This record gives sequence, C-alpha cells and structure tokens, in this order.
Amino acid sequence: MHRLLWIALACAVASAPTPAAAEGRPFGLGVILGSPTGISAKAYIAKGHAIDAALGIAFVNGNGFHIHADYLWHPLILANDEAFTLPLYIGIGGRMLFRGRDDKEGDKLHLGPRAPVGILFDFKTIPIDVFLEVALVIDVIRTEGDDVVDINAGVGVRYYF
Repeated sequence: MHRLLWIALACAVASAPTPAAAEGRPFGLGVILGSPTGISAKAYIAKGHAIDAALGIAFVNGNGFHIHADYLWHPLILANDEAFTLPLYIGIGGRMLFRGRDDKEGDKLHLGPRAPVGILFDFKTIPIDVFLEVALVIDVIRTEGDDVVDINAGVGVRYYF
C-alpha cells in the first residue's frame, strides 16, 4: 500500500506543469503549524494561480500522517502597500490521512476532496510569505465510524527561491 502511494505521488510530481515566474519567485518551501504540522510547498503556475502541498502529522480529528495538494486561485487583493500584498485565496484539492493499522479494522485511511480558503502576507522586499488557511475536507474513503467531514487549519511561512 505504501509503495503504491509513493508511486502515485512521484507520477503527480513528474507530470506537474513547469511553474511560471510569479513576481520573480516561483517556488516556496517552508513549514505549516496546525492540522497538519509539517512541510509546506507552493509553486506558482501563473500570476494568481498556484499549486500548494503539505505533508506532516495531523493532531486533530484522527492523529496520523497527512498529505494534501491543492490548486489555488488568488481572486482578490485585500491590501497592497510598499511592504506586502495581502491576497485572499481559495482552492480545491485532495487530502490523504493515514492513521495506522490495527488488528480489527486493518488500515485506517481517509481520502477525500479538500477546499481551502486563506490569506497570504506576500512580502515585497524579502522572499517570504506567511499564510493562514482553513480547509473543509470531506472523506469519501474513511475508517468505519469516523466522521465524514473534517476541518484543517494552519498557519505557515515559506521562503521563495
């Protein structure tokens, strides 16, 4: 099962479009704290459009290994001054939560669509952004008896290369 997931992830990364430069900083890598807590990445594919992903540990509503990827659209700029731009973003993607294995139920896997909404402090003078996001997750595949709806929330920071 793990091997199949790694193969699927490798295929998705290999087939992703090459990011276009968004204000000279097309790719960011950093951390996210919350649910999940781990590594966050974002690649701009066009101005106002990006793919983000995170992998880490989920501590709320089912501890386990969490991985997600989302297509993001930045439709609205809430503030724009000399120091930073503050866009609102929305998106759609997917989330996988692997909660381990036990003798009675087997693998505890949650898989479903994810819809994030967030704000992004995109600093103009340094290649860093800070974000705050909330995402609704609907688990299409889940462990029997677990909730269908889940909420992810996190705050993070990324450095752009």
